[in-house]
Amino acid sequence: MRYVWILMIIGSFLQAESFTLESETLKGQISKAQEFNGFGCSGQNISPELHWRHAPKGTKSFAITVYDPDAPTGSGWWHWLIVNIPADSNQIAADASAKHILPKGALETTTDYGHAGFGGACPPQGDKAHRYIFTVHALDVESLPVKAESKSAVVGFMINKHTIQKASVISYYQRD
Repeated sequence: MRYVWILMIIGSFLQAESFTLESETLKGQISKAQEFNGFGCSGQNISPELHWRHAPKGTKSFAITVYDPDAPTGSGWWHWLIVNIPADSNQIAADASAKHILPKGALETTTDYGHAGFGGACPPQGDKAHRYIFTVHALDVESLPVKAESKSAVVGFMINKHTIQKASVISYYQRD
């Protein structure tokens, strides 16, 4: 009986590693490099480096979303949606969107800017700092039935329908 308890304790420690998302680029603050180029913004629109660890058991693919809940739209703003990232992937390189170096099979879908691919931060000038929520979703399917031109609401629905677990980091940006 004593050995059963020991095994249960060891097992709980092994499962203690949680699914995490990190970025060497962001560090809690979006830079001018990640600012959108358009809509009155003049950034470089470089997508940040992202990496994740400890995906949950049963993960068949990943999706990444970037969302600004503070956008003055009444419904937030989708800045990046990537689906069908293979389960053996654990990172997205900096500027992967513009350089087309996403993991094989990954698909960028339409953002609220009206095109597929990374759309950087561009809060209204003088507005408070906006939160940009970068999330990696571990999914229970190898691919989602969406296309590059699929609307962000549909893509978000499909991602949430198949999410096993998710991990997020929040970065802030404000234009003076």
